[in-house]
Amino acid sequence: MTYQILAVGELLADLIGQEITTSLHDTTVFERFQGGSPANMAANMARLGNRAALVACVGSDNVGTYLVEQVANAGVDTAHVVRAEYDPTTLVLVSRTKGTPDFIAYRQADRQLKPEHLPDSLLSQSRLFHTTCFALSQEPAQGTIVDAAQRASQLGCQVSIDCNYAPSIWPDREHAWQVISAYCSAGALVKLSEDDAARLYGQPQSNDRIIADFHQMGATLVCLTLGAEGSIVSSNGGAERVQLPGRKIDVIDVTGAGDAYWAGFLTAWLEGRSPAQCAEAGADIAARKLTTKGPLPTGIRI
Repeated sequence: MTYQILAVGELLADLIGQEITTSLHDTTVFERFQGGSPANMAANMARLGNRAALVACVGSDNVGTYLVEQVANAGVDTAHVVRAEYDPTTLVLVSRTKGTPDFIAYRQADRQLKPEHLPDSLLSQSRLFHTTCFALSQEPAQGTIVDAAQRASQLGCQVSIDCNYAPSIWPDREHAWQVISAYCSAGALVKLSEDDAARLYGQPQSNDRIIADFHQMGATLVCLTLGAEGSIVSSNGGAERVQLPGRKIDVIDVTGAGDAYWAGFLTAWLEGRSPAQCAEAGADIAARKLTTKGPLPTGIRI
């Protein structure tokens, strides 16, 4: 295999507030960072020593150039990043907070992924195919990614998703369930938080129901993160389950913590570790991110 992970979806500019607040209404100063959950996953996986590639679309503008340079500097293969001719690079404003951040997305180039950007020849070179709800929320990227996930699975590539659903990004919840189900039917490894699940269902649900529903859609492994309470990992289609306790952490910045967790988890999974060991590795890397402003440092080992 050429790549341990092929991350597919949004590469965008995060304009992150510099004051600790729960609302963008109170944010006056922003700092620019490379963002986009799949791009962050690819960068984190590369920093953990994996060969990572990114399939994404940015504008033919200087912000797009900056983003491609940032991802490449993290060690990610950016040969498959597309430059849209007319659509500008996507921007997201994000509040700095110790909880779930407030954000506004200005969607443009990120959704312009098309089937020709994900040929079988690329999928067959990858061990993991990873995406997010953000990437799946709009066409043409939506249909492109679901189709590619099905083809990737048939070619022996393990499918993964961060089910980071947000109604502000994907208002039609019923449609979101249909698309997520189609994606999970490829035997996906699924990560979602309690907050993600509450937004997806429209209200809080029991952990048992969340896990059972995702297995019913076809997920082979479901990792439900519980914030300070730790995580639950259900594997083998639901036949095996482990629960790990939380850790006390002095949080500096929660932005990107979920991506860091899943990068640690998947790195351990690639090494053949047990679900419990994968969750421990994910928690280790997430802890490093929660106590770091900006990206993870290079050279971390699980």
